Amino acid sequence: MAKTYQDLVAEAKREVPEISAEEVRQKLDRGDDFILLDVRDPEEFRSGHLPGARFISRGMLEFRAKEVLASPEKPIVVYCASGSRSLLAGQVLKVMGYPDVSSMAGGIRRWRELRYPVAKERKLTPEQLERYSRQILLPQVGEKGQQKLLEAKVLLIGAGGLGSPAAIYLAAAGVGTLGVIDSDRVELSNLQRQILHAAKDIGRAKSDSARETIQSLNPEVSVTTYAERLEPSNVGKIIGEYDLILDGADNFPTKYLLNDACYFAAKPLIYGSIFQFEGQATVFHKGKGPCYRCLFPHPPPAGLVPT
Repeated sequence: MAKTYQDLVAEAKREVPEISAEEVRQKLDRGDDFILLDVRDPEEFRSGHLPGARFISRGMLEFRAKEVLASPEKPIVVYCASGSRSLLAGQVLKVMGYPDVSSMAGGIRRWRELRYPVAKERKLTPEQLERYSRQILLPQVGEKGQQKLLEAKVLLIGAGGLGSPAAIYLAAAGVGTLGVIDSDRVELSNLQRQILHAAKDIGRAKSDSARETIQSLNPEVSVTTYAERLEPSNVGKIIGEYDLILDGADNFPTKYLLNDACYFAAKPLIYGSIFQFEGQATVFHKGKGPCYRCLFPHPPPAGLVPT
């Protein structure tokens, strides 16, 4: 005889221990080392979830458990709306090799009844959900990752051959704030590679052209421009406003200055350079690897390397 949903829940209840909302609150208050897992649907999670909870919708559990959950030995408390889906999810996790799994009885409904704190994610608008839908589908991004992108602040040094494609794709991806620093003006010879600019921009400040192109692609992006050179007198103040710095400079003094400023400010620096058909790219971050000066202690003699 075919099993009903109630039969499946009853079977899971025999295999998965239940824990009360009060006990879960105590574990959180004590700082116990365990994973709190929400297995509801995305819209339910956005409407409010337990503080610190990780999220995998029940339908994606088998696909994403290994990616989202830590070592199988760590205790896991699963919850849903009322406590049924979490029992079924706990049963699946046990089959997948997670032995220490329990289900929160009563789900988030009981948690709310007790007036315990509920966290809420900033909701993406319908337009944002559509605009970024293709990357939101990626499990490595998802809605939470997209929200982080919207809150991120990235500074681009240079709006030329390296800065142009970086700015286009960062804006398209939804990075919320972009800073662009470049003191040059657009020239005809720039146009075959510097895709932030067009023929109509010849003679304009690159920073102005960059802002116009970025905002025409994605009006949501806040663009701050600096039509000036990076100098020891301004570098600290400028980079201090951003989470991540992208080096697209075309000269060595700027690269060394930027490296030193990012090192002392502990800012992650994305480095890039290109010559003809060859390029280099890496990340410099204090305490997590070498810096630019570690790799290149001294700049090459003047005139040896073309810009």
